Amino acid sequence: MKAWEAITGSRSNSGGRERGSVVRPLVDRHPSRTITLGRVQPQAPGHRTIYCNDREANAIVRFKGNSISTTKYNILTFLPKGLFEQFRRVANLYFLTISILSFTPVSPVSPITNIVPLSMVLFASLLKEAWEDWKRLQNDKIINNTSVEVLNGRKWQNTAWKNLQVGDIVKTKADGFFPADLLFLASTNADGVCYIETANLDGETNLKIRKALEKTWDFVTPEKASEFKGEIQCEQPNNSLYTFTGNLIVDKQTLPLSPNQILLRGCSLRNTEYIVGAVVFTGHETKVMMNSMNVPSKRSTMERKLDKLILALFCVLFSMCLVGAIGSGIFLDEKFYYFGLWDPDIRPEFDPNNRLVVALLNILTLITLYSPIIPISLYVSIEGIKFFQSTKYINNDLHMYHVDSNTPALARTSNLNEELGQVEYIFSDKTGTLTRNLMEFFKCSIAGEVYGTGMTEIEMGVAQRSGFKLKQGNKSTTAKREKGFNFDDDRLMRGSWRNEPNPDMCKEFFRCLAICHTVLPEGEESPEKIHYQAASPDEAALVAAAKNFGFFFYRRTPTLIYVRESHVDKMGNVEDVPYEILNVLEFNSTRKRQSVVCRYRDGRLVLYCKGADTVIYERLAAGNNEIKKTSFLHLGQFGAAGLRTLCLAYRDLSSDMYESWNEKFIHAKSSLRDRERKLDEVSELIEKDLILIGCTAIEDKLQEGVPSCIETLAMAGIKIWVLTGDKLETAINIAYACRLIDNNMKQFVISSETDDITEVESRGDQVEIARHMKDTVKQQLLDSYNEAMHSLQTSPEVKLAFVIDGKCLMYALDPTLRVTLLNLSLNCNSVVCCRVSPLQKAQVTSLIKKGARKITLSIGDGANDVSMIQAAHVGVGISGQEGMQAVMASDFAIAQFRFLTDLLLVHGRWSYIRICKVVTYFFYKNLTLTLIQFWFTFQTGYSGQRFYDDWSQSLFNVIFTSVPVLVLGLFDKDVSACISKRYPQLYKEGIRNTFFKWRVVMGMTLFSIYQSLVIFKFVSISSSTSVDSNGKMFGLWDVSTLAFNCLLVTVNLRLLLMCNTITKWHHISVGGSLLAWYTFIFIYSALYVDKGIYSVMFVLMSTGYFYVTLVLVPVAALLSDFIYLAVQRWFFPYDYQIVQEMHVDEPESSGVGLVEIGNQLSPEDARKFAMAQLPREGSKHTGFAFDSPGYESFFASQAGVFAPLKAWDVARRASMKGKRKK
Repeated sequence: MKAWEAITGSRSNSGGRERGSVVRPLVDRHPSRTITLGRVQPQAPGHRTIYCNDREANAIVRFKGNSISTTKYNILTFLPKGLFEQFRRVANLYFLTISILSFTPVSPVSPITNIVPLSMVLFASLLKEAWEDWKRLQNDKIINNTSVEVLNGRKWQNTAWKNLQVGDIVKTKADGFFPADLLFLASTNADGVCYIETANLDGETNLKIRKALEKTWDFVTPEKASEFKGEIQCEQPNNSLYTFTGNLIVDKQTLPLSPNQILLRGCSLRNTEYIVGAVVFTGHETKVMMNSMNVPSKRSTMERKLDKLILALFCVLFSMCLVGAIGSGIFLDEKFYYFGLWDPDIRPEFDPNNRLVVALLNILTLITLYSPIIPISLYVSIEGIKFFQSTKYINNDLHMYHVDSNTPALARTSNLNEELGQVEYIFSDKTGTLTRNLMEFFKCSIAGEVYGTGMTEIEMGVAQRSGFKLKQGNKSTTAKREKGFNFDDDRLMRGSWRNEPNPDMCKEFFRCLAICHTVLPEGEESPEKIHYQAASPDEAALVAAAKNFGFFFYRRTPTLIYVRESHVDKMGNVEDVPYEILNVLEFNSTRKRQSVVCRYRDGRLVLYCKGADTVIYERLAAGNNEIKKTSFLHLGQFGAAGLRTLCLAYRDLSSDMYESWNEKFIHAKSSLRDRERKLDEVSELIEKDLILIGCTAIEDKLQEGVPSCIETLAMAGIKIWVLTGDKLETAINIAYACRLIDNNMKQFVISSETDDITEVESRGDQVEIARHMKDTVKQQLLDSYNEAMHSLQTSPEVKLAFVIDGKCLMYALDPTLRVTLLNLSLNCNSVVCCRVSPLQKAQVTSLIKKGARKITLSIGDGANDVSMIQAAHVGVGISGQEGMQAVMASDFAIAQFRFLTDLLLVHGRWSYIRICKVVTYFFYKNLTLTLIQFWFTFQTGYSGQRFYDDWSQSLFNVIFTSVPVLVLGLFDKDVSACISKRYPQLYKEGIRNTFFKWRVVMGMTLFSIYQSLVIFKFVSISSSTSVDSNGKMFGLWDVSTLAFNCLLVTVNLRLLLMCNTITKWHHISVGGSLLAWYTFIFIYSALYVDKGIYSVMFVLMSTGYFYVTLVLVPVAALLSDFIYLAVQRWFFPYDYQIVQEMHVDEPESSGVGLVEIGNQLSPEDARKFAMAQLPREGSKHTGFAFDSPGYESFFASQAGVFAPLKAWDVARRASMKGKRKK
């Protein structure tokens, strides 16, 4: 089933619900039993009706089949669609136009010499497309022909997935994948539950629980399943992975359906022998296939600038043609009688009596003649270079290989390699990106009393910044540490909480932790061997804390939770207590809380609620102000220590109140229209008048090497912004711990938690709140900006930091304030945005990307980072604890934040320099080739006479100069990887775009003009007085072939001058290119062709003049380049050239063309890395799961010591020269 994972990735949308009518439930029910409802009302046309186990009834509707196709083409559309894609490129369309013009009488060149190079480029591109589509086709065949058991009569029968139809009853065995979207009917588990893994949808490896309706539990065997004749009325197919609205009508009873009864295609069955389900959606109508889409295509800044360069070449081409056209119109005159211009039948392009027509037709002639000025193989060469850089360099770098999780770096696209070398702004998530996302229960506050004596990394950092050392309490004898739990306080451990001032509140606290969750226990029912499968590591940590406090959750059924409670009535007493779970009000990003309604054995009804402090506090009952105030202060202390906080609360419910509310809840749950909104509204009715129990504090430690990485990137000129949903205090302290902010920085903080804003918010007038907030934010932005400008003017060396929270950011992003926010942010070295939503993350990224026109990079690890990742120029996903959502939406994937150092400073910088050289070299060599033809035009009366042989000119780009430039793009290296990281300031050359500015292009243009003049004039003038071995003067083809020889030698030697490193591949490519030329010209001139080229090469090589010219002309042509490079390096060196001189005597640490990796891995780790590089299909299905954020993972963070990089004070050039003189 690995083939399944190759389907195109998916991205969840929260919308997509179809309209339908509300089902009216009857009053006949029991609060703790399955609800029996009445006959469904007539449905709106927005829903679909499915008759289970009845193909004939479903055939009328003609539902789509279950066969899928992810191919881009078919046999009929491949050529037209493929060619359309290729000719969308301006260069290819240009050469198609030239090929068409070459068929006209005005063309001086043979059509075939234009068609062959274009055909070679198109063939290579179409072959690549065909190969990729063929792999998709084979993958589709494997999936469509996978076997599944379907009910046929009263027995199971094997059939292919593609043969399934809507309404079929299917059986899926353990570890098998669901072939379509199924309605879960029954399982081999007695309680009607099954466990599924959704890794192919959202990357989460933790198990989810699904529960069938009690009415269908018995349909396990084929005999019983054949009796099932239910009717499903549900929403139309949509792409919302985490919502489902529908009803099941069975035996004249209507039962509401929810996502808990739906098994989506692509998920797999775990820990269950088999399940039975009814097919609801098939093929391309399944939710995962409706989410199938590629990551948005991104074009690099270099590629967009390349388009401008191509446009500039078009302008140069038009100018050259215009000069030639005007010249031809002026030159033609009847006085040149020997041309036969007086002939009445003369062709229009030579008619001196109609000079305008002559000029216009000559433009077309010269366009075909000068067409090589646009390099036909440029795009193909760049694509090949980038692909090799991605697959062989980035993916194989051991410095970016995470041993613990066996995760290498992954370049998911090769289009943005050089963009990595120009990044100026990095936008980073905090949790799981800067931190490890391995949560540990660290402290808590119960009834206004703080428990937990540990000290976080943040607190230690604060102490160091303050100049004194905090005294950390000694570890107690009851201190315990395990996965998810790192708590030390004698007052709560081993039943000691019974002696606290408020033991009843402690008991409620522990029971809330043990009951209010969706955790699944696995393994033996003992505290030492049990394992918790949780939707998030926070939730697992809270349940682990309850276990260690003596409230051990060990078993779950669809309606009961079992907790082994210790020391409740008396010390040492242990009792297994069942709690009946009546309702679960699930967490989502809007509610920011989760609640359960449970019934004790004695009949007590309690609602337990946990969530963010902002939503819990506004739902608290009046009174207990002292506890509220004290707990709020504790929340601030926990946040300042970098801890993640949650508030816990409860409410006792009366039976009548619950019965009344539950009826409304059932109404909302069985609604086909706006079910989620109605459930949220009903939840608000009961989640009020809560009693605050306390709050929890969970520690999420920093990833290894993050501070050193951020410090290094800052030295490279990169500005780092942290965009997080955490509190202001937590975000600031994390920024301090990461060395993003220090005490030497001048800080500007814009927060909504001020007294005046709080006072306005307390009045509840939303219009007044919005007006006051906007005015306050505007004033604070202006004051901060003015102060920042004053600080920079008085002390240019000062560093600035800017902190803003989500509420203020919402108003700061208003069009009237956006410019002020942008100006202030651009002048700050570090920016922290806290309490921000996923949308705000994307908005901030776009603000810098579009407003400041700077190269941006976003990095994150969760589904809430997807929009930010896709909004930036470059998106980097961390394959961490929050599943693979961010990775599947990213351009590059790494396992740890610290790997950004290698990704940017090494690979990004190398790629940028190499691509710059490749593009400028292409521009240079093609312009030189064309200018020689242009100079020749002046000696031919602007007639359009070609100077080069057709085939020589056509193969110039495709064969004779194609390989050396590939070697330049793959192996050129100014400094080694370790030196690139030792001197991060070298990266600033990419931020400044030092190597691809217009002045660089103009410099290459001047060299091209000079060299073309030297080659043409030297050869044409000297050959006019030279003779061959037979005493004959050289003709046109002798001169042009000699000039072409000199040109090839010159441009290949010029390429070697551009290289920082000369390897055996450079020698082989340059030598091989010249050998290919001489092989071609020997064979070509040996064949009789009616072009005058016959025996030309043999005649030339029989003279000494040929060899003298072949040596002197390239030397004279390259003399200016050599002098310029020498003067530039000596008097105006680039930073990397200074570093080269500093380390000129240091030996290379690795083989040529490979990243400098000192392989210090053990044999076992090296084997794991090799295994990770094996070809395999990776899941591309992603989803934004509000109710299942997907934090769970089984990888521990990497251990070991990270050597911090040394700072580098850039040597001043004057002092550098002084040292050299000594």
